[in-house]
Amino acid sequence: MYPLAIALSLLIGVSLGLLGGGGSILTTPILIYALDVEPKAAIATSLLVVGITSAAALVPHARAGNVEWRTGIIFGLAGMAGAAGGGWVAGYLSADLLLLLFAGMMLATAVAMFRGRKQPPAEAEGKAIQVPKVVAEGLVVGVVTGLVGAGGGFLVVPALTLLGGVPMRKAIGTSLLVIALKSAAGFAGHASHVSIDWPLAGTISVAAVLGSFLGARLTSMIPPEALRKGFAGFVVVMAMFVLSQQL
Repeated sequence: MYPLAIALSLLIGVSLGLLGGGGSILTTPILIYALDVEPKAAIATSLLVVGITSAAALVPHARAGNVEWRTGIIFGLAGMAGAAGGGWVAGYLSADLLLLLFAGMMLATAVAMFRGRKQPPAEAEGKAIQVPKVVAEGLVVGVVTGLVGAGGGFLVVPALTLLGGVPMRKAIGTSLLVIALKSAAGFAGHASHVSIDWPLAGTISVAAVLGSFLGARLTSMIPPEALRKGFAGFVVVMAMFVLSQQL
């Protein structure tokens, strides 16, 4: 199982490194359908992998000064509260319902990837942070992440620019801080009621981090627009597969 896990985890990491998001949407279906992990444990493990990979990817952004710490921490703390609550609620929902919600998140992510990240209006950058709206957005995104173990990355960046006044070049680095925080909280919410295969989780996390470094190096070799839309199409196919398995 572990050689297959390493190969697939490298794919997850490469996707994250190339796209700056979206690759985490692959983790849960890979764990369930390729590695035969029980659905609720797969969602919890996915949160652990996403959190570790995002934290590792955050380091070079932080060194380059591309993290708005105050805004990221406010958004991240709200996301942690929502994710912890979502992870706790997930313990009372059936695995089938959680997978249906996950498939819905996959489709929403695919739509966001097809549309791409639009530049915010010039007046949005540098404006004062709208704390109540940032907290509300963080709570909503956190709940979704806590429930299904993925999602939110493509919502965090526009929220940071439009509500937090964070320049686009810093929004991506700041989003990694937010994702790492809420993934940690969501994992804590799930870990209270599921059993984790720690050797497998560790193997996947290390391979995904290495893959993300490789993906980052490949960004200059592949047209980003074609890559993003091709990956979005693949996510749609995966979502249809998950739905067919549940329905």
